[in-house]
Amino acid sequence: MTEYRNFLLLFITSLSVIYPCTGISWLGLTINGSSVGWNQTHHCKLLDGLVPDQQQLCKRNLELMHSIVRAARLTKSACTSSFSDMRWNCSSIESAPHFTPDLAKGTREAAFVFSLAAAVVSHAIARACASGDLPSCSCAAMPSEQAAPDFRWGGCGDNLRYGLQMGSAFSDAPIRNRRSGPQAFRLMQLHNNAVGRQVLMDSLEMKCKCHGVSGSCSVKTCWKGLQDISTISADLKSKYLSATKVIPRQIGTRRQLVPREMEVRPVGENELVYLVSSPDYCTQNAKQGSLGTTDRQCNKTASGSESCGLMCCGRGYNAYTEVLVERCQCKYHWCCYVSCKTCKRTVERYVCK
Repeated sequence: MTEYRNFLLLFITSLSVIYPCTGISWLGLTINGSSVGWNQTHHCKLLDGLVPDQQQLCKRNLELMHSIVRAARLTKSACTSSFSDMRWNCSSIESAPHFTPDLAKGTREAAFVFSLAAAVVSHAIARACASGDLPSCSCAAMPSEQAAPDFRWGGCGDNLRYGLQMGSAFSDAPIRNRRSGPQAFRLMQLHNNAVGRQVLMDSLEMKCKCHGVSGSCSVKTCWKGLQDISTISADLKSKYLSATKVIPRQIGTRRQLVPREMEVRPVGENELVYLVSSPDYCTQNAKQGSLGTTDRQCNKTASGSESCGLMCCGRGYNAYTEVLVERCQCKYHWCCYVSCKTCKRTVERYVCK
């Protein structure tokens, strides 16, 4: 696997100049964004990943940058976690701000990454408001609907309104620049950004804390909070699997995207869209941005996308054994420590040829 990672880094780096993808270049803040204090305006020009419009927003809102760096990390981890069982395992963003060509050609993978990044950056800002990490915002306003007899509004809700306002300004800024790519590509990504934020809005739910004698929960204090990133990513993955292929078309005075197979209907506000078909990701292809699935681990007994049949694209697989050393038979001793034994077990692994 070490050889695979080294190859991945070389592969992506060699293509970075040819295939820019400015709309999500800010994901590169994961590299060294955490090492910057973000307390002086010149910090906004220090790192790769921010386009000029985002640098200006950074200078005016330095306090947001820690949340945006965190959003970049969360976007990467959520993407790789969601697609770990598929041929495309989100390796396309491993070395952001440099990307493989599949994210610059309007594929459904690009649709997912853009929508997820847009959702996560607004999520991170909304949560930071509620956590008291941002001086420019605080808890969300109390919900307008009437509280029920068994609960009252209180607590500190995630400030989704502020998160959407600042998050959309940041994530949409590079795409609105005409130099960031063809018009159809920009229309596609602006649409997918909006889909990501809609999924975020739909994830807002009521959360409560019980009060009462001996935990009776006779009274509850409730607020509106966002679901975790993993839930939002799972929802967007479902939209990725059912994404609609579109083409640009002049409708009146505006150029719009319409479904390629059914040009008579408009694109749905909640569906991800893409312009070009993806590679099958079975074999290495630099021009398409495919790393292939050779040496990828597969599941011999599964029937889904992680199965050896689908993951290995019919090429077959190799088996090997691995010895795992684990803590086991743990016991709690009063007071106050835990003692464990060390156990070994042998597991069988399978990797694609």
